[in-house]
Formats: sequence, structure tokens, C-alpha cells
Amino acid sequence: MPRKKGADMEKSIEQTFAELDELMEKLESPDTSLEESFACYEAGMKLVKACSDKIDKVEKQMIILQGGAEEDGDA
Repeated sequence: MPRKKGADMEKSIEQTFAELDELMEKLESPDTSLEESFACYEAGMKLVKACSDKIDKVEKQMIILQGGAEEDGDA
């Protein structure tokens, strides 16, 4: 399963959001069984975590870049 996590990290945030939209549509469908709903929920939570991790990484990079820009401005 480590490859799956690596594959999730390679997806763009936009791709991950698109997958979440598909899961939401499936969850909202009256034809979706309870078992399928649980599977969709689990997959969705993993995608949400992957998005959160990506956003955290970008935020950290921005903080580092802003810190470097402030140091350049002070010199």
C-alpha cells in the first residue's frame, strides 16, 4: 500500500477535489448501498487528508519564501 500513498501525493489538488466531487455524487445517489457509502466515505477521508497535507506543505513553503523575502528587504 505505500505506492498508493505515493500516487495520492502525485495528484494535483484539483484532481483530488474532482475525485471528492465524484464520491459525493455517489454518496448522494439513492442507488448507493450502505457498504458502498462506507467505502466512499473512507476513500473521501483519505483524499481530504491528502489535500490537507498538500495545502500544509504549500503553506510551509510560502512561510519559508516570505521569511527569505523579509531578510532580503532588511539588508
